[in-house]
Amino acid sequence: MKKQNNWQVLAFQLGAVLLLVGAVGTVFDWFLAPYVYGVGAIFYTIIQMMETYDGRNLTIRRLRRIMLFSDFLLLLTAVMMFANYGKLPFISQITYAQYVHNNWVVTLLLAAILQLYTTVRIDNELIK
Repeated sequence: MKKQNNWQVLAFQLGAVLLLVGAVGTVFDWFLAPYVYGVGAIFYTIIQMMETYDGRNLTIRRLRRIMLFSDFLLLLTAVMMFANYGKLPFISQITYAQYVHNNWVVTLLLAAILQLYTTVRIDNELIK
């Protein structure tokens, strides 16, 4: 894995903090929480997509694909948060609330588990 420069590390950490603040803010029904979470998800995802692996280890390549899938889940969680607050014009709040109310928690949990798993496994594979 290539080493990140200072602004990338800062943007990655800022994205992680915004993800946490947005998720906790949504639990407390803070009206800006989806925006904070969305910006954090964008920062976090962009920096992870910029990080590349040019080696030949198939395990690390597979883990990188899983990590990118979890990034997609983080972005999907942001969309679901916006829909939960009725901020998406193409999804009716009444229709959405009947079927998918607060299911953003499931996608966030799945993304967090995948992020944790891939981060630990990639570190172990790079040490080998």
